[in-house]
Amino acid sequence: MLLRDVLTVKGGSIFSVAPEVLVTEAIDRMVSHDIGSLVVLDATGKVAGIITERDILRAAHKHACDLARLRVKDLMTTRLFQAGPQDTIDQARAIMTENRIRHLPVMLGDELLGVLTFHDVARAVLEQARFENQLLKKYIKDWPEETGT
Repeated sequence: MLLRDVLTVKGGSIFSVAPEVLVTEAIDRMVSHDIGSLVVLDATGKVAGIITERDILRAAHKHACDLARLRVKDLMTTRLFQAGPQDTIDQARAIMTENRIRHLPVMLGDELLGVLTFHDVARAVLEQARFENQLLKKYIKDWPEETGT
């Protein structure tokens, strides 16, 4: 299964934030949309990074919960791992597992197509396994029985 197919099923919603936005506003967006990350877009609309729940939790620990004065650019991850639309779900799972990330931007050149979560990947793997299981059951059911001649 290709990532472009997963994005088609998931839908095209991309939630973003500017680097200058206060972290408290980013938290509000994440909570109101029930999401775990926001893509950080610079003034030209290019991907500058990502801010995740994990980034915010680490900052809360480091800064003794004084998040009100921090901006997204102070916490965001700028070294992004990414995938392309032609990559497979297994490739995405490997990237996410090896790098211990839960949010994977899918890019076509400089264009952000979407962000996959580990949950999206797990769901796609289960769907793929379910489909293969159905095919195998049909194959076994339709298998000609041997005659005892």
